[in-house]
Amino acid sequence: MLKDRLIEKKMSVYRCSELSGIPYTTLSDLIRGKTKLANCTADTLYRLSKTLGVTMEELLLESTEYRSCFETFKSEVCHYVKAQGDIDFIIETLQSGDIRRYWNRKWYPEAFYLLAMVDYLSRIHDLPACTDYDDVRSCSLKEPLYPRDISLASKISPDLDVKEDCLREAIPEFKRFNIIESGIRNVC
Repeated sequence: MLKDRLIEKKMSVYRCSELSGIPYTTLSDLIRGKTKLANCTADTLYRLSKTLGVTMEELLLESTEYRSCFETFKSEVCHYVKAQGDIDFIIETLQSGDIRRYWNRKWYPEAFYLLAMVDYLSRIHDLPACTDYDDVRSCSLKEPLYPRDISLASKISPDLDVKEDCLREAIPEFKRFNIIESGIRNVC
């Protein structure tokens, strides 16, 4: 997570070390995961938080971030769209930088899903696509990622064409990234 912060600030490890007064090797160990942020002294956390422009609490929370399963992630995104509304979801997602943050963490399904959702909602509301993510748009998952229930159904009854049916009904913006999604509005 520190690496993401440095990238956002366009700051090298060396520059961060200079500005914060934290030894380069300490910062390097933190970024590579060799040392955990939670094990740092309060002084190190304080200096780092001031240099990066975040609170100490934010640094600690980010360092313990949990990655939920993809099905849970998709459900949370769809619920958020429903609660916020399409336009507010687009604005908040683009302002948050979450797509790039997931991309930099190599959480590709999450990055693709958010970008696909933004692109889909932009298309249905006749809004221009945000060009900040054209580099992400040029990539996709190697294998199709079907909803869990479709994958299970195809294993239980291989003679059924559930995957083909799902693929045929997939939303193009998701399909571009090899994510097979057809129902973003059917959340309770």
